[in-house]
Amino acid sequence: MPPRKIDPEKLRAALDGQLVALDEPPYDGPASALPDALVAAVLTAYDRGLVPERDAARQAVRHLLEKLAAAAPGRTVEVRVPPYAAVQAVPGPRHTRGTPPNVVETDARTWLELALGRLTWDEAVARGSVAASGSRADLSAHLPL
Repeated sequence: MPPRKIDPEKLRAALDGQLVALDEPPYDGPASALPDALVAAVLTAYDRGLVPERDAARQAVRHLLEKLAAAAPGRTVEVRVPPYAAVQAVPGPRHTRGTPPNVVETDARTWLELALGRLTWDEAVARGSVAASGSRADLSAHLPL
């Protein structure tokens, strides 16, 4: 199943909403850089000790989860970032019903930091920011994106 396309207008609206919350001007860069600008804006909110705008966080998480699914296609591991999104990724035995045997679950900030390399897999696991179960639930070979 191909990744779901993110609507650029929704992405721009989420980014501009986050930028307004950060007291910064609206985005005026190229459309191709919207997803990365959104991720950066959400991380800026976290870095400033703020709660990011819900839609901005959701779109940023989904963008990076879709990048993971594209970089490591498969259905062996389910990666969950509640309440925003989940994907199945990583080559190997396919899971079809019930609770997957390989699950990774984390919060939005940790996922963004893992995906961008601001945090390593081992650091996130050691501090308890990632819950990983199953023999194939180690994403360290696929991160950062």
